Amino acid sequence: MTPALKIAYSPCPNDTFVFDAWAHGRVPGAPRLDVTFADIDLTNGWAERGTSVHDVLKVSYAVLPWVLDEYALLPCGGALGRGCGPLVLTREPGAPAELAGRTVAVPSERSTAYLLFRLWAADVVPEGVGEIVVMPFHEIMPAVRDGKVDAGLVIHEARFTYQNYGLHALADMGAHWEDTTGLPIPLGAIIARRSLGEDMLRRLADAARASVRMGWDDPAVSRPYVLEHAQEMDPKVADQHIGLYVNEFTADLGEHGYAAVRGLLTRAAAEGLVPALGPDALAFP
Repeated sequence: MTPALKIAYSPCPNDTFVFDAWAHGRVPGAPRLDVTFADIDLTNGWAERGTSVHDVLKVSYAVLPWVLDEYALLPCGGALGRGCGPLVLTREPGAPAELAGRTVAVPSERSTAYLLFRLWAADVVPEGVGEIVVMPFHEIMPAVRDGKVDAGLVIHEARFTYQNYGLHALADMGAHWEDTTGLPIPLGAIIARRSLGEDMLRRLADAARASVRMGWDDPAVSRPYVLEHAQEMDPKVADQHIGLYVNEFTADLGEHGYAAVRGLLTRAAAEGLVPALGPDALAFP
């Protein structure tokens, strides 16, 4: 029997929904998977340092400029969308300019959320924010609430739960991105080792696309897998999470999806945040 491909993705509802059918052997002809659950800050680091033992990884689009020599971007399975960007939260309502010189907690400096935040801050906080503190995303809202930091950049289901901490949304990074570019928001990417070969890479893309569509065809089938790994998330919040982050761009990046990814990384490179991409860096076999 051919060894299973090693894959690492997060326990978040969008990832478990996307990969449920494939991980459980329901996609005809798809390679078998050996799944590891890991938060995206871990997978970003594994890919960037070249220490991953996995064939396929879910990573932030922000890390692509460091890893595309070894990995290819799959044209499906990831997370882009509209109305689903990161938020900057504060204890009190205020104006974005008030962040000048303040301490901001972020989930990672290699995340798409951080790139969107830095591009936003360059436009609306001309004096610059102060210290950036990296912490796990689930610790950010309590840190803002308790006054340990002045503001926090939050992602994922925090969009739906920050009011429970008595916090206020100072700004929506995704709304700023969409307003200034007209493009969807690139968040998480699926990458696979180029050494697998072009035929296998195409098989992986086909399997990911089929798994997404099977999830849409019968969402109830994936629900036990989603809720098992959703870290005690309310089922309604899990459904909202899937509704935002699993969409037509998950099935296929398409022209607008690729334009969003290249637009983000090109603007970030111009700000000195990431290395510049080569002209064919995002091309898929």
